[in-house]
Amino acid sequence: MGFMVDTQKEGGEHQWSCIRNLVRRKRVDSSNGKAESHHHHHQLAKALTFPHLIAVGVGSTIGAGVYILVGTVAREHSGPALAFSFLIAGVSAALSAFCYAELSSRFPSAGSAYHYSYICIGEGVAWLIGWALILEYTIGGSTVARGISPNLAMIFGGEDCLPAILARHQIPGLDIVVDPCAAVLVFIVTGLLCIGVKESTFAQGIITTVNVFVMIFVIVAGSYLCFKTGWAGYQLPSGYFPYGVDGMLAGSATVFFAYIGFDSVASMAEEVKNPQRDLPLGIGLSLLLCCLLYMMVSVVIVGLVPYYAMDPDTPISSAFATHGIQWAAYLIALGAVMALCSTLMGSILPQPRILMAMARDGLLPSFFSDVNQRTQVPVKGTISTGFCAALLAFFMDVSQLAGMVSVGTLVAFTMVAISVLILRYVPPDEVPLPSSLQERICSAPFLRCEENSSSHVGTSISTKQPLLCEPDDSTVEKKEARWGWVLSKENRRKFAGWSIMFICIGNFLISYAASSLLLPGLLRYSLCGVGGLLLLSGLIVLSCIDQDDARHSFGHSGGFICPLVPLLPILCILINMYLLVNLGAGTWARVSVWLFIGVLVYVFYGRRHSSLANAFYVTTAHADEIGRSSGYSLA
Repeated sequence: MGFMVDTQKEGGEHQWSCIRNLVRRKRVDSSNGKAESHHHHHQLAKALTFPHLIAVGVGSTIGAGVYILVGTVAREHSGPALAFSFLIAGVSAALSAFCYAELSSRFPSAGSAYHYSYICIGEGVAWLIGWALILEYTIGGSTVARGISPNLAMIFGGEDCLPAILARHQIPGLDIVVDPCAAVLVFIVTGLLCIGVKESTFAQGIITTVNVFVMIFVIVAGSYLCFKTGWAGYQLPSGYFPYGVDGMLAGSATVFFAYIGFDSVASMAEEVKNPQRDLPLGIGLSLLLCCLLYMMVSVVIVGLVPYYAMDPDTPISSAFATHGIQWAAYLIALGAVMALCSTLMGSILPQPRILMAMARDGLLPSFFSDVNQRTQVPVKGTISTGFCAALLAFFMDVSQLAGMVSVGTLVAFTMVAISVLILRYVPPDEVPLPSSLQERICSAPFLRCEENSSSHVGTSISTKQPLLCEPDDSTVEKKEARWGWVLSKENRRKFAGWSIMFICIGNFLISYAASSLLLPGLLRYSLCGVGGLLLLSGLIVLSCIDQDDARHSFGHSGGFICPLVPLLPILCILINMYLLVNLGAGTWARVSVWLFIGVLVYVFYGRRHSSLANAFYVTTAHADEIGRSSGYSLA
């Protein structure tokens, strides 16, 4: 009987240890190499300035899709209101950009959304985001590479005009069309990225400049033709909103994905000379420039040709051809090729840094964390990324998998917004320390250790008294009064934590009910009502209580501060969840297979090799004092 009790106790402890593994969070500075000297060789070159970030942000965002997207969205959704669709989508993307700007300046290290989630949410969520981003960048790069050869062929006069060694070929007996041009371009970009980050971003800046000048040509020449013809596309009896406001909003949801790419700037945070100033500017101005270019191109193209007469495949070239400027097709094809090449660089550039961040934390093999001493670039991770992308681009038509690219981005956007709420209201109040300090600290007479039974779970050290000093104001329980309420710090954190959870659940219920048109009306309205109630109650609570004072000292100070918290992050979560729910069952089925593989990798490798596997935790207030008393650097 005693054996059964012990077995049940061990099973319960094992289940609790698994949960603790998923929610353990790393220290803010644990990934930038300052804590221990043996991380020094993992450092990337701090070589990037504000112009480099603009090149990366604009180059990664403006792809060839804009040369096609304007025709499809105008014909099927927006009509002459296409520019408003781009504006609404740009404002929606700006919500995520504000969240990225604050977190990237607070935690300027490689890893982007993976890094922020590991600090604010926990290891399990961070792993899934990192794993999803790996899929996004690999498939995204392969899809872009496969799209270059048809546009390149247009410049040379047709598909038959490309050299035989670069042209597409079908393997006899197999339904496989290989694309040597795509693979060669991926290898060229990979080699360029291995030379150095400053050199590769300079090259991306040149390519992006060519693309922007092509778009400016479209705007200027198109405006001249529109003034000459009287903006015929807007002189229609159906008005500016032929499909109504609903059609314009549907168009916004479609063109939203044209703004994905500014998050690549955040992945370069560790290589920026002045991250607190340059990262927010790079993210914000990149998005603003892209939005202005998109809107001006759409205004001009709709003015040249009525929306219903647009060519869905080549809208811009066809619009100019109807006005007798056939040669513009070659210039626009050149712009599309430049846009695709720049986007290809923007797809391959962040992934080695994601892999490096995960390897630093022990979740992937240390092979990916090696940084070349001469170029200060993660060469091994870059070559591995390029090889996988080239293999996919050569053998597979990955266009059917393109929807999977959006999952990683939208999940990352959602978790970044949640991380901002956590950072403001419930920042982590415990700090992981290496197990090498545990015995030394536990032997001290002023500490009492409470050890967890599992060696894989961080132990918690609590103190009966403050360390080596008298209590000060920071150790005394704070009282907060607002509208007659008096909350202790502990209760305020509990209220905030539950409110954030209610907001996430409410946003999901509203998004699911709004998207599931096949559900019975009563069920849909009930889900909307429950979701709205949870969302509203969470918003009211967060608006009424004060934000945590610890946020000022959590991470690097002096950077960008996201405005309108909690409203702005909550809207960001709602928009991204709605887009996630609408991606379709087929996309989610394919992504689920990849995520399941990721769960297996984490269970059998990442969980056991995590750098936090044997760490123990102390309160933030005592971490620095422990560091001084033990001679260990915590900064």
